[in-house]
Amino acid sequence: MPTSLPRVVFVCLVAALCVPALRAQQSTLTLIDVSVTPDHPGWVYSPGETARFNVSVLRAGYPVDGVVVRYEVGPEMMEATTSGPLTLKDGRAVVEGGTLRVPGFIRLLVTATYEGKEYRGFGTAGFSPEAIEPTTVLPEDFMTFWDKAIRTARETPLDAKMTLLPAYSTVEVNVYHVSFQNDRSGSRIYGMLSMPAAPGSYPLVLQVPGAGVRPYTPNVGAARRGVIHLAIGIHGVPVNMDEQVYRDLAGASIANYWTFRLDDRDAYYYKRVILGAVRAGDFLHSLPQADGSRYGVYGGSQGGALSIITAALDSRITRLSAIHPAMADHEGYLHGRAGGWPHLFAPWNDHNTSANIETARYYDVVNFARHIRVPGYYTWGFNDTVCPPTSMYAAYNVIQAPKELVVLHETAHWTYPEQWEASLDALIEGD
Repeated sequence: MPTSLPRVVFVCLVAALCVPALRAQQSTLTLIDVSVTPDHPGWVYSPGETARFNVSVLRAGYPVDGVVVRYEVGPEMMEATTSGPLTLKDGRAVVEGGTLRVPGFIRLLVTATYEGKEYRGFGTAGFSPEAIEPTTVLPEDFMTFWDKAIRTARETPLDAKMTLLPAYSTVEVNVYHVSFQNDRSGSRIYGMLSMPAAPGSYPLVLQVPGAGVRPYTPNVGAARRGVIHLAIGIHGVPVNMDEQVYRDLAGASIANYWTFRLDDRDAYYYKRVILGAVRAGDFLHSLPQADGSRYGVYGGSQGGALSIITAALDSRITRLSAIHPAMADHEGYLHGRAGGWPHLFAPWNDHNTSANIETARYYDVVNFARHIRVPGYYTWGFNDTVCPPTSMYAAYNVIQAPKELVVLHETAHWTYPEQWEASLDALIEGD
């Protein structure tokens, strides 16, 4: 009979699956393919229905003999409700995953041991995800707080600096390493700017970054399509240094930056980050070639979060695209369900204080999503363990502006190239 998985074991399992990713996970092939797929088209069920999962363990497309298989199933990111051995016939099995009485997600993890090595696969069933409601609270002075912060930041001159990079530039496109001041004197934002070389007036596109710290390359292709494209970093350091510099920063001075001063809404690390994204718009609109009537913002993961946040705060933005947005519905874990990256209040973290919770509400993507007024393109997968779908739907469902959601169910915290292409297309080709 299946047995409940001890909590300490499950917490270790979940932590292993969702260690905060500094870069989006990549889809990789393994010798043994463990496939787990819900049996409903679209992977969606109504509350009260039983989710069943089709499981297969294959090598080179054929069933694997003599493989030892176990399964664990429960609400996503939460303690497993049942686990046990799994009997395969011709490399396949059907597992009953249970049900939910309220909107949410159930995840089945299957582990196959073959020749001494473990191979894992998982699938996620949604129960009326379009009805998921957020758990976070909207502070009464939410927009007042941010309006004041932006006004104060703009008292600091941009002091923009642009350095032409001939190695990246072409006959059609000029590329610059740029920087400008942010929320106080000496605090700078750095980025890569790609601009059409021909004289003219061009729409603006801001790319905001995923979590971590790294160098950036220019998007020459976007500039060739007739837009001014700026990709920014958020940590106040140039974005064209040697890779080792960023590895050293990530391992030392900005390790776990998403927790810095979480107990103070005015000192939290992301305040400077968010104001930097707004000031990036100030910089772009200051360019003589800027067509300020068309201004889009996009990004993935942390960048997906910053896309929603920036669009909510900057009235000049006309469109946004967000790929698997992070930082949504942090308080989900305090209500027995998944919260978004960086999982501030998850059982395996130690940030659950009243001051931290209060601050997080001013930085929760859900509360910015409530203030979105422009069309948006959104995309993610059900199997994401870094940005769980429960958290992303909690934000998406409160958006009242025109919106399009493209779900690539099988994706975890990685994307197909087509998702990035469609995300940028929505900004460049949108009305």
